[in-house]
Amino acid sequence: ALSNSNGIGIDTMGGSFAKPIEITSVHYVGFLQKMSRMDGKVVVVTGCTTGTGFVAAKAMASVGAHVLMLNRLSQRATDAEEAIKKDLPHAKVTTVACDLMSFKSVLAACQQVNQLVGEQGLDVLCNNAGIMAMEDKATEDGCDIQMQTNHLSHFIMCRELLPLLEKAATLRGEARIVHHSSGARRNPSKKLEAKYFGKNGGNLGGNGNSMLMGGARWKRYQQSKLANSVMTLALHARLQAKGSKVKAFCAAPGGAATSLGVTSNADGGFSAGSPGLTSWVLKQIAQSAEDGTLPLLTCCVSPEAMSGDMWEPAGGMKGPAKKTPHGKLADDTAACETLWTASEEVCGKFPL
Repeated sequence: ALSNSNGIGIDTMGGSFAKPIEITSVHYVGFLQKMSRMDGKVVVVTGCTTGTGFVAAKAMASVGAHVLMLNRLSQRATDAEEAIKKDLPHAKVTTVACDLMSFKSVLAACQQVNQLVGEQGLDVLCNNAGIMAMEDKATEDGCDIQMQTNHLSHFIMCRELLPLLEKAATLRGEARIVHHSSGARRNPSKKLEAKYFGKNGGNLGGNGNSMLMGGARWKRYQQSKLANSVMTLALHARLQAKGSKVKAFCAAPGGAATSLGVTSNADGGFSAGSPGLTSWVLKQIAQSAEDGTLPLLTCCVSPEAMSGDMWEPAGGMKGPAKKTPHGKLADDTAACETLWTASEEVCGKFPL
C-alpha cells in the first residue's frame, strides 16, 4: 500500500485506476544481484498472482528456493506460476489453493503445505496478501473481509505452520515469518480495537470512502495494517522468550505501483473524483512494484534484517529499503495483548 504524507495507505494507479502505472525500476536489479542462493530452502508466499507477492516469489525462485504460491485457484494463479516457469525454466514453484476469506480453505492449504514439505521444513512464511478499503462485509466466517484477509487468516497460518518453521530453523539455523503492513498503520491515528477482529463483519462503520477524512473503509484498513505490525512485535517477543530461532519481521512497500488500488477503486474505495487527482499526484512520487518489494524481500532474505524489525522505503514513498520504526500505535504491550486475545477468540488458541 502507498503512504502519502499523512500516512494514509493507497496505491498509485493510472488516471482511470484501470491498471497500475508502469514505472522503471531503480533499485531492484542491484538488490537481486546481491541475493544469496536459497537452494534447499522452502518459501510460502500468499497473494502472489501479481504485484509485490509475485515479484517476491519470482525473486526467491530465481536463487533456488522452492516457492509455494498460495492463491485462490483462478486463471490468474495459473498464469502467475506459468510466467515464472517460462522466465526461469529451472525454478521450482508450486501453486497451493488458498482463499484467505475462508478459514476452512486456509487450514486445508496449511495441511497441503505440510504434506508437500514436511520433511524439509519451511524457511520463510511471507504473509504478503492483502486487500484495501473494501466494503463493510462479512466473510463466510463472519469476520470483516479486510481483517480476515490481511491478518486473521495469516494468524492461523503462523500457528499451523510454526512446527515447519521450527524444523527449518533447527536444520538450517533460522526461519522467518514476514508480514506486509503499510504506512496506513499510522493513520487514521486509531489504537487497535478488539471489535475489528471479531465476527462483526458488515457492522463496522459502513462504507465511507474518504481517505483524507478517515472514512470507515479506511479505518478498517488501518486496523488491519496496524495488526500486521503488532503481530510482528507480538511474535518476536513470544518467539524470543522461548528461545526459538524463528524470527519475525514486517515490511511496508511505500508507493508501489500494483493492482491493489485498482481492486479498491472498483469496489468503491475512493470517494467520487478522487482517483484521477490522487493518481496524478502520486505518479510524481511512486516507484515500481519491483522497487516496492524490496522491504519485503529484505525481511525474507537479508542477513541485515533483525527479528522484530520494520523495513520501508528510505524515502517513505520510494527508495531502497531501510529499517524504520513500527510507530507508537504498534510498539505497545497492550496492543500486543489485545491482538493476541482477540485473534484467538476467532481463530482458536495459539499457544506460544
